[in-house]
Amino acid sequence: MLGRAFTVLGCFSAARPRMTQSDLSRRTGLPLPTVHRLCAQLVANGALERADDGRYEIGVRLWELGALAPRAHGLRQVAMPYLEDLYEATHENVQLIVREGLEALYLERLSARGAVAVVGRAGGRLPLHASSGGLVLLAHGGERLLDEVLAAGLERFTPHTITSEHRLRQVLDDIRRSGFVVCREHLNIGTLAVAAPLLRRTGEVVASISVVVGAEADPAPLIPALRAAVRGISRGLA
Repeated sequence: MLGRAFTVLGCFSAARPRMTQSDLSRRTGLPLPTVHRLCAQLVANGALERADDGRYEIGVRLWELGALAPRAHGLRQVAMPYLEDLYEATHENVQLIVREGLEALYLERLSARGAVAVVGRAGGRLPLHASSGGLVLLAHGGERLLDEVLAAGLERFTPHTITSEHRLRQVLDDIRRSGFVVCREHLNIGTLAVAAPLLRRTGEVVASISVVVGAEADPAPLIPALRAAVRGISRGLA
């Protein structure tokens, strides 16, 4: 029953935030009576909420529970003062990212009203090979992770997305040498992203932070501010 409940919850996404029981039945392959029972139980426990039109959406109780996750909550708590400083220095998009499987999971984003539009969102996921923060995590994730990413395929999002194994390996080597990456229009046209890793005292990379600006921007002034934030957060993690 628990597995079926998570199957239902897993149907929701940023592109599909609200669904009917029929939608959920089609996407899960579960019989409609089973979906009906599961939805009733999930609503009763706050995991789902039912709107006036009969559609379901994720309930606030899941957010409350998710906020308790140590990997997300503890990291975000340490990082926020430095992310805010980085935001004040740039007045653009500042992001905190961890790896979840073969994707980059965005724990936090700070954005100015006039900042360049970006694809992702806080709580959203993006491919490791196409996002700046994801590339940083991939660079420090080991050969097995790289093999899995390559096996899954390198989807193209723009003409500048890395889609060849040779180019990807070059970029990952550069990240390990320099400690940062600059991605110009890898994920969406009109943006430039700079990202760097967050490390524990042991040297383990646990997350990355990125700044996203307009594609015409010079990344050089962003790098010192990014590195200062990385040093502060990494000290806090230690």
